[in-house]
Amino acid sequence: MSTTPLTPAPRLAKALGINNKIFLKREDLHPFGSHKGRSIPLMIEKYSKEGITNFVVSSSGNAALAAGLYLKKYNQKNKKHPLSLQILVGGKIPADKLKLLKKLLDKNILIQQIYNPKQIAFQLEKNKQAHWLRQSTDDTALTGYESLAKELSKIKKLQAVFIPTSSGTTAEGLYKGFKKIKINPQIHIIQTTACHPIAEAINSADLKNTTTSLANAIVDKIAHRKIEVKQAVEESGGNSWIATDTEIRAAIKLISKTEKIKISANSALALVGLKKAKEKKIADGPIVLLITGR
Repeated sequence: MSTTPLTPAPRLAKALGINNKIFLKREDLHPFGSHKGRSIPLMIEKYSKEGITNFVVSSSGNAALAAGLYLKKYNQKNKKHPLSLQILVGGKIPADKLKLLKKLLDKNILIQQIYNPKQIAFQLEKNKQAHWLRQSTDDTALTGYESLAKELSKIKKLQAVFIPTSSGTTAEGLYKGFKKIKINPQIHIIQTTACHPIAEAINSADLKNTTTSLANAIVDKIAHRKIEVKQAVEESGGNSWIATDTEIRAAIKLISKTEKIKISANSALALVGLKKAKEKKIADGPIVLLITGR
């Protein structure tokens, strides 16, 4: 399992005016492109051992990229018994994401841009034509984040982790991973004005509504893991936060200015959450911002 850099961000802490040590967990530097490089490959590995060779993923970003990159690596090592992957994306996929995904194309990896990718993925699985890689409903994905919890536990007296959140799988997986190693840092989840079913269930005080968000990977409006994530946040003493586009832009700019790195709008949610938590006062202790992906 690959580890990712855990980078101190003292200039960011100074700019925010807080005494807490801040660390950036650079999951955007994971070999499979994001934090989903911890869960999706584990799922493929498990089901391929059970004899499944055809997979489908409905994603316009990190999950598809992780699946495609892992599959290419797997097939290079298993040329006589390759796996296949269908990547289904919607019509509104950002051009830069589509360009990245198209680089993965080969005879075993196909991409389809269609109107209803989730429905097609569901039908393919129902008809036993492919296994749907869907971490929001597959608990195999949770175990993938145990390694992340172990890496973060190296920070002594870790106070809190701020997690950009769509399905809530990362937050739930981290919480379970922390419990296994008997630590309990605060779990803070951040969603957007366009998609916030879990945040709304935890704390609706910050609620705003828009039709779109710059953080376009936050899309899970069903939120199968809502109850479990709510429990994780509340039992850890964390909270939920909702980010506006103005706040996301400001966070991207601040990280660039202080730490000289470029982060995605989705990753910027972690800093938005910290800034909001700071306004309500946070306890002393180290803090991690999860930089989720490219």
